[in-house]
Amino acid sequence: MSIESFAEALLSVRSVTILSHMRPDGDTLGSALSLSLALDSLGIENEMVCESVIPDTFLHFPLAKRMKREPKLDAEAIVCVDCSDEKRLGLLGDWFLRARKKKFNIDHHISNTNFADYNYVNLCSANCLNMARLYKAMGVELTKEMANYLLMGLLTDSGAFSHSDVDGDALRVAGDLLDRGGDLDGLSYHLFKRQRMERFRLNTRVMSKVRFALEDRLAFVVVLQEDLKETGAKQEMTEGFVDFPLTVDSVEVSCALLEVKREQFKISLRSKGKVNVNAVASRFGGGGHILASGCMLFGTLEEVIDRLSFAVSRELL
Repeated sequence: MSIESFAEALLSVRSVTILSHMRPDGDTLGSALSLSLALDSLGIENEMVCESVIPDTFLHFPLAKRMKREPKLDAEAIVCVDCSDEKRLGLLGDWFLRARKKKFNIDHHISNTNFADYNYVNLCSANCLNMARLYKAMGVELTKEMANYLLMGLLTDSGAFSHSDVDGDALRVAGDLLDRGGDLDGLSYHLFKRQRMERFRLNTRVMSKVRFALEDRLAFVVVLQEDLKETGAKQEMTEGFVDFPLTVDSVEVSCALLEVKREQFKISLRSKGKVNVNAVASRFGGGGHILASGCMLFGTLEEVIDRLSFAVSRELL
């Protein structure tokens, strides 16, 4: 549906539960936080919910502390932001399916299943670009705080405007956000440069053990539970680890394996462009973008690495 029709439907409701995907990143949080402020300005009661703990990186933004772990408001509607399907909601997925409410889905992933009653799915470098279009269609004037949340999502999902899917429209929107008070320098520091000592130690430990396969075209970054325990780091501190091996000339695909628990790994995939990692993730029930996708795999470390190596090899042909 068009963004105008989506906006019209959303404006008709009186209360909203905003859902972010599990293990939240800057794009889903930027989408949720800015939407909460937009709805506030329209007098629409709302709450923000995510099943996961918000990473320390984003707690710099006070509004993020209002994010709940489960719904409390008996809202008329649910809006999912930056979610390709209900599975990305984690434990909230079942609640979403059972809920007898108007369901909205605004997203930018190629793997989106159009799982809601009202779907606006537009492929672009960050869902916060779609949110900016939504606010324009809703007649909401962007505040400085909203501009910063949208810029946060755009910065994180575009790799600070370095990914190949960044187009002129993304830069024009970014320029408008800066004109409205977006703090590019401050956001860049908090999102990419600032880190706790525990993360630094984990990064040093993990990067010293990066593994390569397929004639060095595929790299594996492995984070085990023992790595977290010995460095005192948290799972959410691994954000961005998957990108580093792409700096190697020969590497076309980087894969980060985070051991969630024994024989269960959260997989993050990144590509320079020659390999569609959404196709790789889709083989295992996951999805995302052509350049950035993820999934969950079960088995021993070596079994998981073998399965991923084979899947990537099929896309490298």
